[in-house]
Amino acid sequence: MKKQFQTNDRADALKTRRFGLRLSEQEEQQFLELEKALGLSRADIFRIRVLKDSAKMLVNSKELLQQLDAVGSELGRSGNNINQLAKHANILHKQGLLNVTIVTEFSCLLGRHIDVQRDLEKNIRQIIRLMRGL
Repeated sequence: MKKQFQTNDRADALKTRRFGLRLSEQEEQQFLELEKALGLSRADIFRIRVLKDSAKMLVNSKELLQQLDAVGSELGRSGNNINQLAKHANILHKQGLLNVTIVTEFSCLLGRHIDVQRDLEKNIRQIIRLMRGL
């Protein structure tokens, strides 16, 4: 069943006017795929994108969530790798075999990783805010 999109202004207004649109076969196929992915009718997609909030983008939330899930998995793997490196460094340190240059380089790389992770978290929060605004 398709989701029903309702505008706040005149949501109960009777819709009696038709609007035609010419598309190429490829554009029609894209539109049908978008309709299926979003679970919205063609009219609702048009109303949202063109009439209601033309500055906002329609988002394929299923694809977005899959991509965010993949990013989360990568972050988890990188965290595991960092833990393994730290464990190995602790073992070497206890044996007195830890090289100072390796520690310095590791600290630098870890700092860069933390910066990238903070940027990623900031961008994900922005995406969530944008999705809530739709």
